[in-house]
Amino acid sequence: MKYLILILFVIVLASCSGNVSQEASQEKQQPEKKQRPIAVDNGKIFTAGSQKMLYGGQDSAQHFDITNNELKDEQFHYGIGREVFPALLDPEFITVSAADSQWHDTTRFLVAYAGDEVKAYAVPDLTRHEVVNDSLNGKPIMAAYCILADLGAIYDRQYGDKTLTFALSGYTYFDENVWDGLDGFVFWDRETESLWWPLIGRAVSGPLKGVQLLEMDKQYWKDTDWATVKEKYPSAQVMQSGQDFERPNAWPALTDVSEIVETYQSAPGKGQSR
Repeated sequence: MKYLILILFVIVLASCSGNVSQEASQEKQQPEKKQRPIAVDNGKIFTAGSQKMLYGGQDSAQHFDITNNELKDEQFHYGIGREVFPALLDPEFITVSAADSQWHDTTRFLVAYAGDEVKAYAVPDLTRHEVVNDSLNGKPIMAAYCILADLGAIYDRQYGDKTLTFALSGYTYFDENVWDGLDGFVFWDRETESLWWPLIGRAVSGPLKGVQLLEMDKQYWKDTDWATVKEKYPSAQVMQSGQDFERPNAWPALTDVSEIVETYQSAPGKGQSR
């Protein structure tokens, strides 16, 4: 009887050991979240007098004033400087037939349409530019795509009688409670130098803090593929690949933004999961 009990004990022990080894192996195979450069640890966030500043480039005039920033310093990543990625200001377009040899049917596109005008933006091109300032049927819009968060959308740039021009700040930001904790690019606008975080859909610092990022109504844009563009929008204007431009050194500033803030103030909230 003693031998039988001993044998059963050895069998159970071996089984438990196997399970632990299997669990350990599974845990080991889980991909680790990529460690991205933390901006505050690399001196990208600093003070200048009474202001808190975010590094924006070698020229001190490029730094962002984030004194009223609502985000947490330690959750900013990178800090490569303004517009290292070339956000477009005046994109050029070609026809569907001219673009057909370039794209596979499965290539992802953002398409915006209003009246008789259709604009198509290939996600591979948006991955390079991230932000494309454009117009659609006379209305200022922005096509944007963040590869880290896999978030692509068409936005309205018109705020009352004012138009904003967007670009990349050189930073990403994450919050474990927003968008499954993925990093998302941080935008800035040229007119007020406010920072915007698209994953929560609003400005997070600067004169426009709390103002909504205006995503266009879904009836005017879609996330689709090249096959659908060819089939349903054969007369679309397709953004030409390989564009770049010389970044301007100065631009008109908006000094009175009270009407924008009052009209487009975002509802409070922390954002959402994907």
